[in-house]
Amino acid sequence: MSNLSGKQGLIVGVANKRSISWAIAQAADRAGARLALTYVNERLEGNVRKLAETLTQPPVVLACDVTQDQQIDEVAAGLDREIGGLDFLVHGVAFAPREAITQPFLQTTRGDFQVALDISAYSFVALARAVAPLMARRGGGSLLTLTYLGSERVFPNYNVMGVAKAALEASVRYLASELGPQQIRVNAISAGPIKTLASAGISGFSDILSIYRDRAPLRRNIDAGEVADAALFLLSNAGRAVTGEVLLADAGYHAMGL
Repeated sequence: MSNLSGKQGLIVGVANKRSISWAIAQAADRAGARLALTYVNERLEGNVRKLAETLTQPPVVLACDVTQDQQIDEVAAGLDREIGGLDFLVHGVAFAPREAITQPFLQTTRGDFQVALDISAYSFVALARAVAPLMARRGGGSLLTLTYLGSERVFPNYNVMGVAKAALEASVRYLASELGPQQIRVNAISAGPIKTLASAGISGFSDILSIYRDRAPLRRNIDAGEVADAALFLLSNAGRAVTGEVLLADAGYHAMGL
């Protein structure tokens, strides 16, 4: 297992115990990291604080609505105050209005498009900008986000989220280029479909799971724990030479034509 002893990390995007971000938080905690977690609003604060209590080292818990630059700045200030520096960030935030993933892509409104791109892609850029000074103080760090194959291929009812994930992956490459001189690495994991709060809103998701299971080289679906293990590699010194990468963790489904 990758070692994160002595590392300090921020996990953004924990909603409940089924969140991929939470699986990564648990794995990072077991690997020895000291964590900070965020919650988006009062409705989810209780969930996050309850989960936080189960970690080995009590984490810092902070409010962060990623659509608000002031709250992002307050998170960075809170991290500076509470732990003094940062070694890694996990960005697990994505959202599109329901209409934008249930109606044809051609019908996507300007407002829904802006919301999807703002929360799912721009928030990674905004968070990176806020925490980069904290990482530079530690001699470098690792930024990690979560994406999906819908960025490259058309999946039914994914629609504007596919466009947002494409923008997110491009952002990974541009951030990797700009932050590399500070020894800050930037990567993404493109995970196979997993039952989460977010995936529950995608019509026909069960069919997608079945297709992956039938056609992926490993003939199975993946679980959040496997994504977390891949994340530990990219967050730890084991992945110190990897940046600007989108790592596919999908049982090999992406390699198949039919």
